[in-house]
Amino acid sequence: MEKDIKLKAFVSWSGGKDGALSCYRAMKSFQITHLLNMIAEDGEVSRSHGIRTRILQLQGEAIGLPVVQVRSSWESYEKEFKKAISSLKEKGVEAGIFGDIDVEAHREWVERVSKESGMSAVLPLWGEKKRENLIQELIEAGFGAVIVATRKDLLGPEWLGRWIDNDFIREISKVRGVDISGENGEYHTFVVSGPIFKKRINIIRAEKITRDQHHFLDISECELAETVTCEEKIFDRT
Repeated sequence: MEKDIKLKAFVSWSGGKDGALSCYRAMKSFQITHLLNMIAEDGEVSRSHGIRTRILQLQGEAIGLPVVQVRSSWESYEKEFKKAISSLKEKGVEAGIFGDIDVEAHREWVERVSKESGMSAVLPLWGEKKRENLIQELIEAGFGAVIVATRKDLLGPEWLGRWIDNDFIREISKVRGVDISGENGEYHTFVVSGPIFKKRINIIRAEKITRDQHHFLDISECELAETVTCEEKIFDRT
């Protein structure tokens, strides 16, 4: 009996937990071929999370998937995104995996641009109202994720470098005006390990910086490893 042939799909990728969990869920039904990452015009950092592009490339290497990085301004974002997925379509990719949870405007956008580019949009996390369930699933599946950006009007720099674990869930739940999944951009994460990874990323050097309306954990040096290093040695808490 022939095996079912899975459709090829890319994952809209920022390096964070929602994209990783969406990828994990989607792998049951799709053949994931690429991670699509939109980056700033200077090519130095990702468009949404402020993560260095070379660190995201290392993340792709740890997962075992190519990272397609596309430069854009916010004004040219849609145009460049469409061009990128049209190019992936020419390689046989038929669907895009997105990590949105319940912001309707986001869903409308990804479905529209995907359709206009001849792709179908798949949102594996869509409609999950109990945010804690998603984070618990992430933790129980074995993902390791660290906070790398916060909106400075909502969360201070002391949150940078925090691991997504049960202590985090308890503490973030007490902060007024913050979605515990960060769905409205309250915080962003960087995933270093988990079931979709072939190797773990150890963060060797990072520093806390503030730029515009956000605090960032600027990760400048990482390594791929088979084993886990001690958490207190993962980065400089400066």
